[in-house]
Parts: sequence; C-alpha cells; structure tokens
Amino acid sequence: MTLSTFKHAKISGIKTVIPQGYIDIDNELEYFDNNPKKLERAKKMVGYGRRYIADDLTTVTDMAVDAAEKLIQEMKINKEEIDALIFVNQKPDYKEPNDACLAHGRLDLKKDCAILDINMGCSGYVNSLWTAFSMIESGAIKNCLLLAGDLNGRTIDPSDRKKAPVFGDAVSASFIEYCAEENPSYFVIGTDGKGWNKILYPIGGTKIPFTHENIDLRIEDENGYYWDAKQSILKGEDVFNFTMDVAPKLMNDTMQFAQWNIEDVDLFSIHQANYQIVSSIMRKAALPADKVPSDVFSKYANNSTTSVVTVLCDQQKPLGKTILCAFGVGLAWGGAALDLTNTYNGGISTYYPPKEQVSHQKQIENWIKYFKGEENE
Repeated sequence: MTLSTFKHAKISGIKTVIPQGYIDIDNELEYFDNNPKKLERAKKMVGYGRRYIADDLTTVTDMAVDAAEKLIQEMKINKEEIDALIFVNQKPDYKEPNDACLAHGRLDLKKDCAILDINMGCSGYVNSLWTAFSMIESGAIKNCLLLAGDLNGRTIDPSDRKKAPVFGDAVSASFIEYCAEENPSYFVIGTDGKGWNKILYPIGGTKIPFTHENIDLRIEDENGYYWDAKQSILKGEDVFNFTMDVAPKLMNDTMQFAQWNIEDVDLFSIHQANYQIVSSIMRKAALPADKVPSDVFSKYANNSTTSVVTVLCDQQKPLGKTILCAFGVGLAWGGAALDLTNTYNGGISTYYPPKEQVSHQKQIENWIKYFKGEENE
C-alpha cells in the first residue's frame, strides 16, 4: 500500500447535488412478490430506501457544473484563481474529449488552468483527493477544483434487481487549497488489479466493441438475474469478501498511520455500498456506531464515486477529524485521515435541468449538421 503524508493542503469546501427525480423502494413492492414482509426484510437487512435518478437527458457533467457553480458562488471563489480541475467519473458524456475539458469550458475557467480526468469508481474520490493534495504539496498548483460523481442509477435497467435498488445518482464539488500553517493529512492507497473482473462492463470498449451481433445480447442466470451487453457484471459475493478483507483493515491502517485513536475521530465516512456492508465494516473494525453514519445509503443509495462526500454533506453538525474509507471497482481502495474542522459544508442540494432540453435525436441531427459543415446554416 502507498502511505502519504501532506502538511500544507486542505479541503476548504464541499458541495453535493442530486437530481430531482427519485424512486422509493416502497413503491416497488412488485419486485418483492407483492409481499410487504419480504420488502421489510430487505429494507432492514440491506437498507433499501430512496434513490435519486437523473432524467435521460442529464449528464454527469451537467450535475458537476451545477455543483461547482454553487460551491464557487457560496464560497465566493474567484474563478480566475483556480489553478487546476480534476474530474473523476466512469460514465462520461462522450468517449472523447474527457469531461474535465467540458466542465472547464462550461465553467469558463482560465486557459492556463490544468485539467485532469480520472476514470475510477467507488474509491475515486479518495484517490483523486490524494492526487490533488500531491499536486498542491509539490508546489505545482495553489488550489484545485475536484469534481466527482457518476450516473450509475440512471444507466441501470430498473428491472435489474441485483443492482437497480442499490445505486443512486449524485455529483460533488470540492475546493482544495494550499495552507501556510501545517494541517497534516494522511492517505493510505491500495489496489488489487487481479480482481479487475469482479465489477466490469465487458462490452463497449476497444476490447469488445458494440456490434449488431452483441448489442441485443441478454443472458439470465439460475437465480433469475440477467445481464445484457449494455450492463455491468457484478460478482456480489466476491466483492463482499474483498470488502470485508480490505475495508476494516484500511480503517485501522489509516488511523495507525495518522497516529489517531478511535477517540480522536469525530466521524468515519465509509463508502455507502449498502447498509449491511457499512454495518459489517463498523463491527469488524470495532468502531462506535454514533461515529459511523449508516443511514445515508437509505437516504441516497450508493453514490459510487462520490459516496463518501455524500456522507459528509449529509451531516447536520460541524465536521472535525474525519476518516474517509472508500473501496470498489478495480479492485481499488483509499483511506484518508483529515481534519475538516474549518471546511465549508454546502450540504446537499437539488439539480434542476433546464426547461428546454435537447432530445437525443435532435442532438444527433445537430452533430450530422456539424459533420457536414451545415451547423450555421
């Protein structure tokens, strides 16, 4: 594992946005054989509740720009002084260019602002935060706008009951700055790339491109779960075992590296994979329940890339000494010990799409005109 200490970087502010549309598990009784007892058992065991789902025309960049603009306005950040923008997600607007370029242009940042796109999932925020802190500590930049999030909920077929009830959409913006006074932070980063095939989209990349032959592929297993060419494959039992091996140890390794005791920590922000997993990590790591929010999953579901920030923004009390713990697709993980005492918490707000959105068909027509050089006619 990689151990890193930084003394002159801090998170100055955070903001999370969620879409206005949502689905309550109580309205999906049909998927539980119309049996209220089965539904209640699932709610109690897994923590199913509400998940916010973006509409079909909203993209991750739309929500990221909204989160960034709100944070910039609330913190009165001067856009001309933003040195770098990092955007971490796995559901980009286009295959190219990257979303960091799109967000840079839409936010109207200065042209000598560095940009970086990071393709990571559940551990993405901590790993990207480590990257931003490294850049600031090195003296390369003075500050960084970090955007993180995905539209996993929107992109999963609602009838896929293995994944659909688990994932919700959310995007966050964080502002990271150089601080002259020492503000020690500690990171523990690790990867087990041999487990790359436990959570993956096999089709759609250059390895296996979409074709007329595979686009309509649909396979069902013995338990009635299905997979099609546009969906991911999730080996749930293997991922759970990986999580139980890695996450409790990660919590303790991060505290040990920071030389913090459990009593020193005000909040443990654990990736909200689901209620069962968060509770299992808490018990195995022997953490006090009052310092481990485990109901955020029920409120917002699994927000993947920005899950740990959703936990922070959901807090109704000032932040303090905090342990971040994130893990997932890759298989990759990251822990951080941060003092967030003076961090601005912008909370969780709603993203409202513009009243007149351009349909997918109209977008295609516009790109045809662009290709043919007719866009100004």
